[in-house]
Parts: sequence; structure tokens; C-alpha cells
Amino acid sequence: MIEAALRLPRRKKRIFQLVADIMLIEASLIASMAINGLFGAFIRAPSVYALNVLVTAISLIVFIKLGLYRAVLRYVGSRAIVTLFIGVATSTLVLDLLSRVIFSPLPAGILFDYFLLSLLLTGGTRFALRSLYQHRLMKDKPRVLIYGAGSAGCKLVASLRQGSDYLPVAFVDDWRGMEGTHVEGLEVHSPRHIAELVERLNIEKILLAIPSASRRRRQEIVTSLEPLNITIQTIPRLDDVVQGRAKIEDIRNVSVEELLGRDPVPPRQDLMDANIRDRVVMVTGAGGSIGSELCRQILAQRPRQLLLFDSCEYSLYQIEQELLGFLDSLSFAVELKPFLGTIQDQERLRIILQGFKVDTIYHAAAYKHVPLVEHNMVESLKNNTFGTLAAARAAIDSGVSTFVLISSDKAVRPTNVMGTSKRLAELVCQALAEQSSTTRFCMVRFGNVLGSSGSVIPLFRRQIQQGGPVTVTHPEITRYFMTIPEAAQLVIQAGAMGQGGDVFVLDMGQPVKILDLARQMIRLSGLEPRTADNPHGEIDIVFTQLRPGEKLYEELLIGQNDQPSEHPRIMTANEGYWSWSQLAPYLEQLRSALDSAELERVRELLRLPPTGYSPNGGIADLVWRQHMAQPPSPTRRLAGAADPSPAPLALAAKPL
Repeated sequence: MIEAALRLPRRKKRIFQLVADIMLIEASLIASMAINGLFGAFIRAPSVYALNVLVTAISLIVFIKLGLYRAVLRYVGSRAIVTLFIGVATSTLVLDLLSRVIFSPLPAGILFDYFLLSLLLTGGTRFALRSLYQHRLMKDKPRVLIYGAGSAGCKLVASLRQGSDYLPVAFVDDWRGMEGTHVEGLEVHSPRHIAELVERLNIEKILLAIPSASRRRRQEIVTSLEPLNITIQTIPRLDDVVQGRAKIEDIRNVSVEELLGRDPVPPRQDLMDANIRDRVVMVTGAGGSIGSELCRQILAQRPRQLLLFDSCEYSLYQIEQELLGFLDSLSFAVELKPFLGTIQDQERLRIILQGFKVDTIYHAAAYKHVPLVEHNMVESLKNNTFGTLAAARAAIDSGVSTFVLISSDKAVRPTNVMGTSKRLAELVCQALAEQSSTTRFCMVRFGNVLGSSGSVIPLFRRQIQQGGPVTVTHPEITRYFMTIPEAAQLVIQAGAMGQGGDVFVLDMGQPVKILDLARQMIRLSGLEPRTADNPHGEIDIVFTQLRPGEKLYEELLIGQNDQPSEHPRIMTANEGYWSWSQLAPYLEQLRSALDSAELERVRELLRLPPTGYSPNGGIADLVWRQHMAQPPSPTRRLAGAADPSPAPLALAAKPL
């Protein structure tokens, strides 16, 4: 019957409400007179009938004018109570005035009883119907607990009641003053009682409605909820809602990225503008995780032109289309120029830099995935080290003002080829900084960024979605993490500091234990890790082993003599390096060994100071291993390979 009533056209529903109100208002007047002993007079006096009709008619006119019948009955709330109060108060005043003209002045008791009964009957009927609707049609919805009874929580409840996805049953709020109160018809409880509420109210999900809470507070709340083994979701961030990028009801899973990150320090606008505003800026590796975020941040600082350089056609197309869409929402124009190419092609880079008179380069192009780099040792060194050399020389030849190298914490005492290639790239820039009077070089070193393509987080997420197991290389392995937007902002600000040849190190906060990260991600998915203490968990965690070149702990500084900078989250590393006269012959020998695929010789060169390379395994290059696995043959050798007994190294390590 309720389902049939809900399917009625809106016009018929309004007529039904109007007829019901006529009967309830008339019943209220008759009952109030009966309560006060005047029912007999009501029956005997015809003028009282006229009074009743007039009061009812005027009451309905007031209700219509106030928009009471425009409200959808199933969503009736506090606004309807206010409307009913005003309408019934007006009706009571009219009753008093008309009774003096038509009948005789009514006692105050009748007026009070009429007011009270009319308000209770007209209002109570509406709320009873709303409750009946919610009970009948929402009983199969997931029952949710709202964490946060503020403005966002109220809007969320109102939105959920209009939809068909969730049934809000209670609030939880940190403010003790709200405990025991009712908001939007739901009781507000203390967080101390969450476990009992989840059990008693059969809660299936907890929705966080605290968009303005600090990141630290969100971390504390989620950590406290994890033992409940219940799905935790959240509404969008407040700035996304305000700027129209999301709606309050766009509920999503709590991402581990927003828990691991920190509350960012507001960027210094003078540093953000220094190398970008009204300048021509190039980003190499523009389609990558860091490169693309640099492009987004740079675009907001109003460069004259932004040049996107990448070797991957698809990635370049994706970031160009995204930035074009972003430009449509801005009040200023920026020219976007996409370029395909490799950073090893110095001549192409020089032509682009000179042709567009580039002022600033953010060099983010690199092969960064440690296992892939280990398996492709030759190409990775050519790209990361000699590609940086080519880009840096092209920048000097073209009069580029600032060259910012995006480095890595893996460059510190590297145990893998990727870290060594980035350390060599740093040494290249430091050596060229001494040579160049036109281009200012600086390097920015930091750890893992949350959400990057090579991050462990997307891997864990896929493994959890597939039902496990989640693979962790070692129970004690730790890593630093930072959000991509914060890293990009700090890179831009660091690039505006220093005199040339500076190595800046970003404050990454505290290292995170990867095993704890895996457990937290499993629990955020509403599941439990299966352990010896919890054999009934849903997801296994399997320990594999450290991959070739992988370290248990990452470091950010080679020495301990770092200095603070003018930014609280950027440090300056004071580290030794080689001059160009020392580095140039070393690079010549390294390039020669790479070109001839002499990987034993390459590794021997990489071990020399000041890279600090200390491999924890054998050579993992796939082509080299395939060649070594073949039976020896006097006529077949790896293409370009030198004699198996290479000459001794001609370069001796020089002291720093």
C-alpha cells in the first residue's frame, strides 16, 4: 500500500495532504472545545460551524503560501516544523479574532489546546509517514554511522535520505557537548561508544563527515576504528566540494594516501613564482607521476609557455588533454607545447630550448623502477645519467637560466643501478654548475611519492581487490612517503633557492613500515589480514624476499652535515663531488663500457667514489644474463662485447 501511495503523481499526493490537513484542523478545534466542556455549545450553535470552516480555510491558505505542500513528504525535516508552527500560530490568532466577531471570545484554554493539537496532528502525521516510509523502504539499505555531526554531517544525512544507497542511523561526534542530543532526527553519541553502537545498531559502514579535520586527526580516527573490522568511507575534501569538483554525497573509500601524507605547509608564493611566472618552462618526463604534477602546479603559477617533453606518446597526450581542460577553468591563458623525444637526443633538446627561449627546466625524465632498471642496466644508465648530461649541456648551450634535477633518496649510498644512475646525474649537474656562468643547476632529492605508478600502494590495492595474497618483500622494510602535490610544490620552491650546484633534500617525515602499511590497507577495505593470531582473516600477507638492489631502509643524506634552508621542509646537503675535470674521463670510460656491453667493467666503474655504489647481488641485466647462460663459442659473442679479459681501469679514484 505504501509503495502504491509513493507511486502516485505529485499532484494527487498534495491533494491527499490538503484533505488530511482539513480533517485534522477541524478535529483539533472540536477536540479543544470538548476538552474545555463546550462540545454541547459547538453542536447547538450554527455560527461555530462557520467559524470552523473559516479557520480551516485560512489555515490552508497560510500553509500553501508558506510552501508546506511543496515539501516532499518522505524528506520532511526541521524546515517543515517551522512552517507548521507559523501556520498553526497564524490559524490560532485568526480563530481568536473570528470567534469574537462570529461567536463569542473563546477561553484561552481552547486557543492553547487548539494550537497544541493542530501542531501535533499536522506535524506528527507527516513525521509518522516519513518514519513509516523509511522503515518500509529503507530496511534493506546498509546501515551507516556518521562520524561528525557538524554541517557536513547534516548535509550528508539529508542527501542520503534522498538517495537509495545508505540508511543513516546515528551520529558520532568528538565534541562532548553534543553527546545525547539529536541532529536531523538522529542521536549523537560519543566516540567511546562506537564499538557498542556497531554491535547494537547492526552498523555496516562508518562514514567520515569531517572534511575540514586535519590529516593527523583523520589518521587518529581511522586508526581507532580499524579494530572494528568494518568498512570506513569518507565524503570528499571540503575544497573539492566548495570548488564544485565533488558533491557531499560522493562517498568514497578512505585512501591510505590521505592517511600517510602530512598537513602541507602553505607554499611561499615568492618561491613558487620565481622561476615560473611569465616565463617559458619545460618539464621533461611530463607524463610521469612527478612530471605531470609539476605541470599542474606550474600551470597555476601563470607561465608564459609550458613545454611538455616525454618519450611516451600516450602519457604525453594524457597530460596535455588534462592541462587543456584545466586551462578552460582559468582566467588567464598559457600556451602548451607537447614534444615527443628522448632526453638522450641533445641536438633535439637544444633546438627546442633555443627555438622557444626556455627559461627554466624541471628535469623529471628518468627510468625509476628499481627491478626494471636492474634488468635493463645499459639503457637505464644511458637514459638516467647520460640523458641528464645531454639535457644539461643543451640547457647551457641554449642559455637556460635554471635547471632543476629531480633526484631520489636511492641516490644515497646506492645498492642498485637506479640509485647509482641518479647519483651520477647529481654529480653531472654539480660538475657542470662549476663550469657554467649562465645556467644555475640544483638538485632536489626525496623519497617515494604516494600514488606514483611504481608505488607499492597501487600494487597492494590490486592484490587486495583480487583476494590476496599481499606480498611484502621483508617484515622490517621501511620507506619514506610524501604526497605528489606536496613533493611538486617543494621541488618548485627548492628550485628557486641556492646559488648553483646545491643539493636540496626534502623533509619526508617519518619512515613507514611497509608491513604496517599492508595491514592498514587491508583493514581500510573492511577485511582482516590472516595471521597466526587471526587465522580467520580474509587476506594473507606473504613475505617474498628483497629484490636485486633493494634496501631495507632508505636514506636521504650521504653525510650528517645538512643545513636548514629558508623553507622549513627543505634542507641543504653539503656533500663532496667531483669537478668536471675529474668526472669527464670517468664518464667517457663508462659510456665506452656501456656501448660495448662490458657490464663487469660497468659495475667496476660504478663502484668508484663518489657514487658509493655497493650492490647486494650479481648483475641482473637480462640480455647479459641470457648471453652468459649460453654455452661458450669462439665465434659468438654478445653484440659489441669486448674481449673477456678487459684492460685494467685507467682511471684511479681521486679524493673528494
